[in-house]
Amino acid sequence: MLRNLFKPIVPIRFCFNTASSNYSTQNNTAKNVTKKKSTQLKEMLESKNLEFIMEAHNGLSAKIVQETGFKGVWGSGLSISAQLGVRDSNEASWTQVLDVVEFMSDNTDIPILLDADTGYGNFNNARRLVKKLEQINVAGACIEDKLFPKTNSLLDNRVQPLAEIEEFALKIKAMKDTQQDPDFCVVARVEAFIAGWGLDEALKRAEAYRNAGADAVLMHSKKSDPSDIEAFMKAWKNQGPVIIVPTKYYKTPTKYFQDLGVSMVIWANHNVRASVQAMQQTSKQIFDDMSLMNVEKKIASVNELFRLQNDKELSDAEKKYLPKK
Repeated sequence: MLRNLFKPIVPIRFCFNTASSNYSTQNNTAKNVTKKKSTQLKEMLESKNLEFIMEAHNGLSAKIVQETGFKGVWGSGLSISAQLGVRDSNEASWTQVLDVVEFMSDNTDIPILLDADTGYGNFNNARRLVKKLEQINVAGACIEDKLFPKTNSLLDNRVQPLAEIEEFALKIKAMKDTQQDPDFCVVARVEAFIAGWGLDEALKRAEAYRNAGADAVLMHSKKSDPSDIEAFMKAWKNQGPVIIVPTKYYKTPTKYFQDLGVSMVIWANHNVRASVQAMQQTSKQIFDDMSLMNVEKKIASVNELFRLQNDKELSDAEKKYLPKK
């Protein structure tokens, strides 16, 4: 069951912009203290600076992303399904995904953009999703123009059938018509390049989704170079905010994305991948050694887990609310 929404107080953070760069810093400004999470995300999408959000897949990783200084969280479908031990093919139900995302939202003050796959069905499923995301204070949903159940875009040699443009555009309209918060963001993820189509198809889809009300388009590519993104950005001519996911073209200098006019970069799956490697290495070390001697200094302390869980707040509350003996 989804827990009741509460709105935590946003702590003050500071940021600055250097004279030589239009990159946004990774910290919220003091003026964001009273801003809704959705407003923060919308302002990031509309910013003249290049913004960044970081993948998280549970409440703990979301808190780490915030403490690092990132201004927003990417609720990665791949990462959430992976940490549940299932495939990124809608094997986890949308309510199971939202259970995870609610812990993420409760544990952070920065906005979450949820990777909502195809919207988990047709327009009716997608508009119900919006209602539930608003209830748990999630700032936005990104849906992709593929068919349910989806296939992960980075898998090799997989058929990636696309939805009809009109059907997907109407799904976006249904989501925008449903939202109660005017700043809730709906991002349309265009999979034309992933499915093997060219620039014309990508541009046609992006324009249709933007006209249907999408707050931004996410242009996806799995090439090892940014040529798809470069071609799209030149043809797009700044019709609206564009988000990219450079997982495969990671060698491209970040400044190039700024020069192209990209609005936001998503670091999409790196925390879950880092945690997998760390767990594999630690488990093997303990298994081989039959001892903890060689790992204890390489891993987080138990006290660090207590800190991330905000145990101090509970300790203070116990002093206030439990009867004194």
